[in-house]
Amino acid sequence: MAAEPDPQVQAVLDVLHSNGVPPTHGLSVESARDAYTLFFGGQSAEPVADTRTISFQGPESAIPVRIYEPEGERPHPICVLFHGGGWVLGNLDCYDNVCTRLANCAECIVVSIDYRLAPEHPFPAAPRDCYAATEWAVANAGQLGGDPDRVAVAGDSAGGNLAAVVSLMARDRDGPEIAHQGLIYPAVNPAGLGMPDSYEENAEGYFLELASMEWFFERYIELEIDERNPYAFPLQARDLSDLPSATIVSAGFDPLRDEAYAYEERLADADVPVSHHHFEAMIHGFCSMTDELDAAEDGLDAIAEG
Repeated sequence: MAAEPDPQVQAVLDVLHSNGVPPTHGLSVESARDAYTLFFGGQSAEPVADTRTISFQGPESAIPVRIYEPEGERPHPICVLFHGGGWVLGNLDCYDNVCTRLANCAECIVVSIDYRLAPEHPFPAAPRDCYAATEWAVANAGQLGGDPDRVAVAGDSAGGNLAAVVSLMARDRDGPEIAHQGLIYPAVNPAGLGMPDSYEENAEGYFLELASMEWFFERYIELEIDERNPYAFPLQARDLSDLPSATIVSAGFDPLRDEAYAYEERLADADVPVSHHHFEAMIHGFCSMTDELDAAEDGLDAIAEG
């Protein structure tokens, strides 16, 4: 691991520290959501040809989606995107910058999903919504201006988890054909299970902390048995064969770093094509910090080019 974070990363950490921003695990759910939206919702978004927000009827309620269309001739590839936030935080507004960058770089329609959040809606609400959203995007690809034969799923952190889960669900259920999965520092294993080195090395001080991961898991997972459920944590799956090709992005100063490497190894062992782009001096969440970190665009471009 790098000796210290990138200077731009350190500047972000210094600002958060000087402003007295407490870690997520020190906040109530409502306060954590407000802080997350304030930080990520203020990032600058790129212009795209069209943006619109609609909803469709999900398994138990209407699911809002925001659609980003790039310039160029239809039909475009489609990327169904699931936002991060530990299954507890985040919304469509927090990811405008990520979605517009992906839409422009990949020349694809991005369909961003506002899935239900824990603790009001614990597991399995989020994967149910995200799988239904993927089915909906494929079924309505023509109306969206997209190609139903070129549909990818992507997400960061909890969203990366959900992209991996949806890929598993689609395989197991003979569901929609997913062309690719983009996994940005995905949370694919229960926090601290086996305590990989990255959890110990990055437990405190680097934006996402071990105690915050435990805070998220406690709100997302109600039954202990679900810690071994592959639709909760894909690294627990016995078989990862016949999954879509994958692009993984990871960060050195991230508790989830070792999970990314473990998932890459499992996919490769199952003969799933996988490319891994590791950013040694970055922290968790760096791809969303497009206003502060030059490497954010590099991370998103790696996913777009996958």
